[in-house]
Amino acid sequence: MEHFKSQRIQTGEATIFARVAGSGPPLLLLHGFPETHMMWRDLAPRLSRSFTVVVADLRGYGQSSCPPSTEDHSPYSKRTMGKDMVEVMRQLGFSRFSVVGHDRGARVAYRIALDHPGTVEYLAVCDIVPTGIAWEKADARMMLGFWPWAMLAQPAPLPERILEAHAKDIVSNACDHWGSSPDIFTPEIRETYIRALSDRDHVHAICEEYRAAATIDRHHDDTDREAGTVIDCPVLVLWGAGGAVATWYEDDGGPLALWRRIAPNAAGGAVPGGHFFPEANPAATYDKLIAFLPTADA
Repeated sequence: MEHFKSQRIQTGEATIFARVAGSGPPLLLLHGFPETHMMWRDLAPRLSRSFTVVVADLRGYGQSSCPPSTEDHSPYSKRTMGKDMVEVMRQLGFSRFSVVGHDRGARVAYRIALDHPGTVEYLAVCDIVPTGIAWEKADARMMLGFWPWAMLAQPAPLPERILEAHAKDIVSNACDHWGSSPDIFTPEIRETYIRALSDRDHVHAICEEYRAAATIDRHHDDTDREAGTVIDCPVLVLWGAGGAVATWYEDDGGPLALWRRIAPNAAGGAVPGGHFFPEANPAATYDKLIAFLPTADA
């Protein structure tokens, strides 16, 4: 990502680290856990041939700042984190943009689409189902497979102490067991992710983000569903072929059926590569995205 220009953007509450490159329609890329914006290292340069690509670290992650939290965890709700990104894009000159999110970043991405109708032109979400639905469907497979949901949402300071003391083990476990190709995570990339989990303030912020997902984020999702609020922009749902999201929800019609509860016109499909398919299989992911997103020539 050498040709990407680095920026630190003040949103009022947080300082967001971002990289920008390319020309064409604006496209925001948001990462998951335990990653940073560097998860897009192979996809972002390809996409920058057709789009003005913005890759950003979520607040509390990577090189972005860690604003103080509160008892209700609202500073790390996806609603608040989404406001950061709307402000980042506004300061970069974009009042409307498309967004692709993976894992935690996908949760921020779809919350932007719900809270700021008309702002998101096209939305792509990678390897998740909506937060409220994920908790509704949670079972032993989820608690054991995606253990951060339960472990990091526990009251402070226990999760913080575990995460800070064992950052290398946490990253290794995720990289080695959640995807299909552990070798895609080079020592340099693993060290990048480990460093991001080795700072006390960032560790606390990440735990707060998981606590928000277990509480206030669920409330926001449930409130929208009760009100009949849906995402009205085009939505692409992608998931790792044969992975957790692909198999856990088969009795419900698969992830696409669950997404259509809040995005009635959602379309999508599986991509080989496990949970981390944007890193494991950037070529196939690129093909899916470029067929969905509007380019300047479209």
